[in-house]
Amino acid sequence: MNYIFIFLVLLSIFFGFINNSINEVVDSIWQGCKKTLDISIYLIGIMGFWMGILNIAHKSGLMKFFSKLVTPFINKIFDELPQNSKIQGDIALNFSANFFGLANAATPFGISAIKKMQEINIDKNSASNSMCMLLAMNTAGFQLIPSTIIAILAAKGFKNPEVIILPTLIVTCIAFLSSILFAKLMQKIFKPQENKKISQKVEVIDYGIS
Repeated sequence: MNYIFIFLVLLSIFFGFINNSINEVVDSIWQGCKKTLDISIYLIGIMGFWMGILNIAHKSGLMKFFSKLVTPFINKIFDELPQNSKIQGDIALNFSANFFGLANAATPFGISAIKKMQEINIDKNSASNSMCMLLAMNTAGFQLIPSTIIAILAAKGFKNPEVIILPTLIVTCIAFLSSILFAKLMQKIFKPQENKKISQKVEVIDYGIS
């Protein structure tokens, strides 16, 4: 991406010289920098707010409670993994953070889940079906509150940025279900790895909620 970006900038400068409009190109660069800074300020504010909400939800046990609710669904989707393990706990937290539009907060849980999957992965040079499924789910990005998009719309002066919530929910829901179905279809082609000792290597999850 860095090479592509540099190429586009140099190409713009080149055509600016050819068309005798280099001043407009320079002005566009500075305007772009200004807009980027403005959007970043909005993003810092709204991301700080939602990260605070997530922190409250995490400490109050709400995230664990929500994760407990979606764990049966996670067990069904990731049927190759030992049931109710720590891996499912990380996946559930990853799903919960993405659901609330906190992709940055979801990343550590996703990485933790992948690392645990790799520990029980037979072929260390190949991704397991469960890894591919988690990647597909994260790529789809199922969200209830698209906080980043709302912040960008607000930064651009959109009067009612919250109207994007329902369309985003519908689109991400369709994308999320499609990714799961496609991953399951591919699993029919690429058979799951077999390891009878997997269950002995994975801790069982304890939500601590009665």
